Amino acid sequence: MTPGGTDDSRLSKNQRREAAREKAKQLREEQRKREVRNRVILFSSLGLVLVAIVVGVTLVITSTIRPAGPGPANMASDGIVIGQGFVAQPTAALAAGEDPIPTETDPASGVVDIRLYVDYLCPYCGQFETTNNEQMGEWIDSGAATVEIHPLSILDRASLGSRYSTRAANAAACVANYSPDQFWAFNGLLYTNQPEENTEGLDNAALKDLVSQAGVTEQSSIDSCIDDTTFRGWVEDATTRALNDPLPGTDFSVEGTPTVLVNGQKYSGSLTDPDAFSAFVVQVAGEAYDDSTATPTPTPSAEPTETPAG
Repeated sequence: MTPGGTDDSRLSKNQRREAAREKAKQLREEQRKREVRNRVILFSSLGLVLVAIVVGVTLVITSTIRPAGPGPANMASDGIVIGQGFVAQPTAALAAGEDPIPTETDPASGVVDIRLYVDYLCPYCGQFETTNNEQMGEWIDSGAATVEIHPLSILDRASLGSRYSTRAANAAACVANYSPDQFWAFNGLLYTNQPEENTEGLDNAALKDLVSQAGVTEQSSIDSCIDDTTFRGWVEDATTRALNDPLPGTDFSVEGTPTVLVNGQKYSGSLTDPDAFSAFVVQVAGEAYDDSTATPTPTPSAEPTETPAG
């Protein structure tokens, strides 16, 4: 007999069978308890994982989606109007969630209204700008035309995750807000230094250097605005509006950049021929007024300029 045990040889057959059943029952009960315990541990672990996932997703969403914020001053139409002497038309900033206010124009005044919807990473926008910057500048400076520029962010996907289109449009909005009369100069510098698609584009330091080259009056405020992407929410909202809503005075939205309107009529000619754009502007201007109603305001000339500036 084993010390402390029971000599099974002295048990009857029925007793041994009953003892085996009892032992099996105990083993099954212990197994059941282990399984319950393991399930509790498993579900607890899954719960922690799910909580971590939910927290992670929430952090991602809140870090990438900001509530609507106020727009920049001098861009109440979602664009900035540059007039004679390259002076910007002043407007109050849009409040958060407020709809843009279309710029009032009077074609009969003889001043041609040119509107540009652009993405600063778009190579076609760069072609149009390089081709027509000089002659548009002459029209603006003489008072023959105003140019209203709407920065959009369509090509973020083509900047290797740096969101250059948004950052460049935000930088333009910062200049419009703090130093609007230097906007035309800064706009030109963005194209002169335009990066290629599928690159990271200019970093914030480079954008701030271009701001300095444009001769702005409030460099430190603009630098902070660029670093903080202060108007990122407005850029996204303005882009959504341009892509989904009819542009003011038209029945169509932006389908690609550049979208160029002259007195509300869409230009679809060459992006690399200054004569083609000039002729279109003169044609549209002529439709708006005739000799009897024309004012002494200089009319854009159809004569080609010399090598266009970028």
